[in-house]
Order: sequence, then C-alpha cells, then structure tokens
Amino acid sequence: MIEYIIPENVDDRIIDKASQLLSQGEVICFPTDTSWILAVDPFVKNSLEKLHKFKGEEKSKHYSLLCDSFSRASEVAVVPDSCYRLLRNKVPGHYTFIFEATKKLSKAVKASKTDKEVGLRFPPVDFVNRLITHHGQVLASTNITHEMMGIGDEEELYSYLIEERFGSRISMILDPGEYNFVGQSTIYQFTDNEIQLVRQGVGDLL
Repeated sequence: MIEYIIPENVDDRIIDKASQLLSQGEVICFPTDTSWILAVDPFVKNSLEKLHKFKGEEKSKHYSLLCDSFSRASEVAVVPDSCYRLLRNKVPGHYTFIFEATKKLSKAVKASKTDKEVGLRFPPVDFVNRLITHHGQVLASTNITHEMMGIGDEEELYSYLIEERFGSRISMILDPGEYNFVGQSTIYQFTDNEIQLVRQGVGDLL
C-alpha cells in the first residue's frame, strides 16, 4: 500500500499506522537521504528474518539502525563519551557509524560471537526522524538495491515499481514524491578508541 505524503507535514494518522505495522513485525518502505530502504522494528519477533529474505542469495545479514538521537542510539550501541563530542556536530548527516552493539541488541538479533557490531544512521530526513520518535524505537533497515529489484543500475526506482516487485511482502510504502538522493553515506568504524574510515561517501570527513 502506497501512502503519498507531504514530507514537511506528514499526516499523524499515516505516522501512527506505520508505527502500528512496525509493532506487528511488518516491513515498511521509504526513502532516506541515500536510497530507498526497507525497515522493521528489530525487537519484534521474526521481523529481521523478513528483512533478510529480501536479500535473496546474499549471505550477509548486515543492516543499519536508524536513530533519531544519541539517547536512542545508546540503547543499541556502546558509544563512548569522546565519540559523542566528536560526532554531535555531524548528526544528523550522511554517515554510517559502526559501534559495538549493546547486549540488549545482541540478544534481540541473536548475534554471533563474531558479529556484534552495528551500523548507526542518523538520516537528515524530517519525516523519518518523526516516525522513529513516534514509534519510540530504532528501526533496522536495508537498502533496496537494483539487484534486488531485478533492474539495471541506471534505472530510477519509484514506489510503484517497488510495490509491483514485492507486493504484499511490504505492508506500507511512504512516498514523498520527487526525491533527490545525495549518494552513499560515509562510513566510520569505532573500535578500541580508534577511528577508521571504511568508505568515503558524501559525508564530510571527521
């Protein structure tokens, strides 16, 4: 079901419906600053399994957690105080920050001993942050790739194409109309008080 929205003034009923679907373990879809994504509530049983199935033969189970604030992020990732000071002027922004996952998150996603890191995103998209705030929980997300869609890399993605491709596997698609993506996020990994640039994207270097 496609819900066409005004991104600066999304109807409260649509935000509430999206949150209800997330609470029921359903998959929803919307664009961020970098791409169209699929999102679920990672703390609802079986929701992450639904997210993983969209990747087909891809074995990786990596995903990003969308956060609306550092206080929300601290529930799912171990973020040292020094990192707060470093990143506070970069959030929200076009970044993915990789931190150690909290025990709460590791337990919820049944993380293995070798996979206890999580990527955090603070997308500079008002309606996305409003949804997270209303829902009261981070959202686990994965990008919709052209490979997943079965189309060429140069083809544009539109909500109706996503609906045609995945049908009832997605319970809601939020479509803000014309939308310009900025490109890939810049990825930083924080390990043992060290900072490593994993990928330089559109986010400025720290």
